[in-house]
Amino acid sequence: MKSFAPIILFVYNRPHHTERTLDFLEKNTLAQNSDVYIYSDAAKSENDRDLVIKVRNLIKKPRLFKSVTIVERKENWGLSENVINGVSSVIDRYDKVIVFEDDLESSPLALEYFNTTLDLYEHEPKVMQISGYNLPLKDVINLPDAFFFRVVNSWGWATWKRAWDFFEGDINKLTKDLTKSDIYEFSIEGKENFWKQVKEFKHGKINSWAIRWYLSVFKQKGLVLYPRYSFIQNIGTDGSGTHSDIETTYAVQLATQLPDKFPTEIKENPVAFQSIKYFYAHRKGSPQKRLIRFLKKKWNNRRK
Repeated sequence: MKSFAPIILFVYNRPHHTERTLDFLEKNTLAQNSDVYIYSDAAKSENDRDLVIKVRNLIKKPRLFKSVTIVERKENWGLSENVINGVSSVIDRYDKVIVFEDDLESSPLALEYFNTTLDLYEHEPKVMQISGYNLPLKDVINLPDAFFFRVVNSWGWATWKRAWDFFEGDINKLTKDLTKSDIYEFSIEGKENFWKQVKEFKHGKINSWAIRWYLSVFKQKGLVLYPRYSFIQNIGTDGSGTHSDIETTYAVQLATQLPDKFPTEIKENPVAFQSIKYFYAHRKGSPQKRLIRFLKKKWNNRRK
């Protein structure tokens, strides 16, 4: 009997986003075959208490999944520790997981894509994550149906216990022996601010599980499978999330069919690398567009 990967969903204080995420997941072709684990973090302050209660009432409504298990935190763990603990707990039982946060719309084929690729690359140690999201790349049609790239993705992803066992939470252990060349490659030849995130984590400015997961995968020379057309759309870049601002740069159209082919050679795709590198280098747009985004961010932060 085929074993389907369980879905882990992390929720907090966004009832509208959470409901949309669950509605889209429930429309997936494999929803009724999937066990779902929902981790609900406790309110960080009284300002969030009512919203957390709304979310907890919402996630208790009947759904069409095979089963739903709800874990309600009694104290506020924060997203980072919630994800690390939740993934570790479920993956120890099932050996593989599909991970969602509360602001992701999914294609009806997303779970089929995840389960197919989890089975396909289960015994390929260099493949350490399956990404459901892909960036809105220029000339994306020139890319293969699916490809390998070095950077992990936090917007709808899957992995195996054999890969997650390499997760290292200590940022100093992860960075102590990195060379300048390593940092250059880690940052996509200097075109993305991943190293800036590492430094911000060290100085206590951010608390990111994702940057530590990427470092953990990078140090193993691991790869992530990406689809040409995204199975995930992030709806949380409206300023409502823990680490998100108002942003439309990453908007995509959801895939309507599964890839016809998956790569058999386990190596990073050079065409995809250049395409993603170009996106990172040009995504901010003109100085005028950057200024508009900066002002929107400032305004949004004042409203929080």
